[in-house]
Amino acid sequence: MAASGSILGNSVLRREDPDLVRGAGKYFDDLRFDGMLHVHFVRSTVAHGTITSIDTSDAAAMPGVRAVYTHENIDLADFQAFPMMPAVLNRPTLARDRVRFVGDIVAAIVAETKAQAVDAAEAVVVDYDILPAVTNPVDALAPGAPLLFPEHGSNVCFATELAPDSDPFVGADAVAKVHMVSQRLAGVPMENNGIVCVPGEPAAGGLTAWVSHQTPHGLHGAMAPFLGLDPEGLRVVCPWVGGGFGPKAANYVEYMVAGKAALDLGVPVKWTETRSEDMVSLVHGRDFVVDAELGIRKDGTFTGLKTRVTAAAGAYPAIGAILPMLTQLLSQAVYDIPVINYQATTALTNNTTIGAYRGAGRPEATQIIERLIDIAAHEVGLDPVDVRMTNFIKPFSEPMTTLTGANYDSGNYALPMVEVRKLAGYDALRAEQARRRAAGDTKLLGIGSSAYVEVTAPVGLHSEYGKVEIHDDGSATMYVGTSVHGQGHATAFSMIASEILGIPMDKIHFVNSDTSTVPQGAGTLGSRSLQTAGSAIHVASTEVLAKARQLAAHLLEADVDDVVRTDDGAGLQVAGVPARMLSWGELATAANDTGKLPEGMEAGLAHELVFNGGDSTYPFGAHIAVVEVDRETGKVTLLRHVAVDDCGRILNPMLVNGQQHGGIAQGAAQALYEWVQYDDDGNPVTANLMDYAIPSAAELPSFEIANTETPSPRNPLGAKGIGESGTIGSTPAIHNAVCDALVHLGVHHVDMPCTAQRVWEALQSA
Repeated sequence: MAASGSILGNSVLRREDPDLVRGAGKYFDDLRFDGMLHVHFVRSTVAHGTITSIDTSDAAAMPGVRAVYTHENIDLADFQAFPMMPAVLNRPTLARDRVRFVGDIVAAIVAETKAQAVDAAEAVVVDYDILPAVTNPVDALAPGAPLLFPEHGSNVCFATELAPDSDPFVGADAVAKVHMVSQRLAGVPMENNGIVCVPGEPAAGGLTAWVSHQTPHGLHGAMAPFLGLDPEGLRVVCPWVGGGFGPKAANYVEYMVAGKAALDLGVPVKWTETRSEDMVSLVHGRDFVVDAELGIRKDGTFTGLKTRVTAAAGAYPAIGAILPMLTQLLSQAVYDIPVINYQATTALTNNTTIGAYRGAGRPEATQIIERLIDIAAHEVGLDPVDVRMTNFIKPFSEPMTTLTGANYDSGNYALPMVEVRKLAGYDALRAEQARRRAAGDTKLLGIGSSAYVEVTAPVGLHSEYGKVEIHDDGSATMYVGTSVHGQGHATAFSMIASEILGIPMDKIHFVNSDTSTVPQGAGTLGSRSLQTAGSAIHVASTEVLAKARQLAAHLLEADVDDVVRTDDGAGLQVAGVPARMLSWGELATAANDTGKLPEGMEAGLAHELVFNGGDSTYPFGAHIAVVEVDRETGKVTLLRHVAVDDCGRILNPMLVNGQQHGGIAQGAAQALYEWVQYDDDGNPVTANLMDYAIPSAAELPSFEIANTETPSPRNPLGAKGIGESGTIGSTPAIHNAVCDALVHLGVHHVDMPCTAQRVWEALQSA
């Protein structure tokens, strides 16, 4: 809620949008440099095989070609995508003896134009001895499965377990069971991946990388040592970035090859990914196979949960390999579950690496428990919303630790469900469903609900750099370690600084995504920005104001307690005496004049810090989806989606609502449309947007959204993340709605995506 006279809590138009609408912002592919070359990659056309020969002679002789790289001359070490993975599983920068997925890089061509590089790449001849491929993680763990790294001895790359002695089903009147798949997804950002590497900057022998990325400092930390550069010899800049969703938080070998080529050739080198490349080279998300059981009593209370997860890592394991750990962490969900038994294994597979994708391990946890609850409710004859209400953890405002080790900060989990039930008109929907069923209507109505809690700023990401500085012209600049790719950081952070300092938002500059001007930062992922960088700006602004008041009191010969902001935000004055006033510009100038400073005060009107929230925050919410299923064709139509999400204190409802809408759309896409598929030989069959189904606005209704506010005690803003909540809450609600439409006909489960074909086949076999 907005405080009286406060900008915070109000919908403020995004400062970024005028430039976005006018096309004034520059993306990496808009950048042109004198003498710039282009790199294109020769990618494996087989999923698994040994390389018997690579012939690049014709390619090297083609017009415009300046360099051809293979494993024999690239002179780069193997690439470790995630430090928790064994070194034996590192990826050769260019495939050395074996290829492990369609899209693995065998060679790189550097040429004067992109077309020349593409033409030359097609002239490279690679011979393979084909090996058996495995793309399903369950198959990868089967006895006799082909090994991706024989020297590793198995396809297992990660495992986690929570195994208490207690039986989770003691006292249960029924045990709900489900075998389900959280299918593999592609990130499909509007802007494909890519980089421009400019040698000779920031100094001789150095390199500047302009890259479409979410974590510039993370990339800097990986790229500098990999290329043999001192940290000060590499500058990483993220210009405008056209979407990230997690996959652009990963570091890619393509970046390293482009950087190596630029250093070798002494000219700028650009790599711009095609959409077909993007579908096989940008990391994918999800790809879990789950067997889970939930014990339930006739009164609707739970006795315990047992989950077995088999996850895919892809060919070269990265952070996606350990995401089952986050699924384990969130297995308690929002419920009082007395016993939780969890086991997960991640397997190497002959397909694209799995990375972070909107939610990253947390959606899978919610999908599992929420699907089980609907099945359990049906088995004991109770309404699924009532079962959820029966089992919610009671409201709490001080942190509590779950059975799985999650340290929840604050929660009132029943409140969003009460609100969403009312907004959706739940009882009337159930009455309409009963009427249709009694009438034998071919348009089946399905009603699905879900409740969730998720973790934002996870896995140690609860700290962030921020700085606020006042200038001689009365303007201010904010420096933050997050990296914007569409979220509205300039607007949100300017609101915070303006609220404290009084300086108008249009006089507050925003600097991020440049390692030469921002000394450190964890970037933007895990829905962490407002609670970390926003809090850093809050603290820095508060400290700057305190210093300015002390300086003004000294210069105006007043008591510091009597110094206040002017009504128009132009500066500081003595309370009740407007004539005794100093503008922000005058204060900034004085702050740099040692003769005008009070004793002991440092020069400059600025403050910087690394804000540490101490731990993650845990937003939550409840969703209800309404679908219509055509019994004759299996077609599913999403009629309504109602969401009530709680992200703590809301600073700008417009930004929050935008994240809700975008998140729900991606959740609906998983439930109904998207699915990365491979044939039996490991060939991708959804490698472009003709075959990979993503919904447009025409396939989605206008979402109905609302919020509750339960402040977090872990930061001065009371904020929690919102970027992934919509996806986490919507997917199981829509999935449950489809299954609910069919359950009276004997169909108990349909895997996502709930396509017309899958639904029709389920109806025929019921």
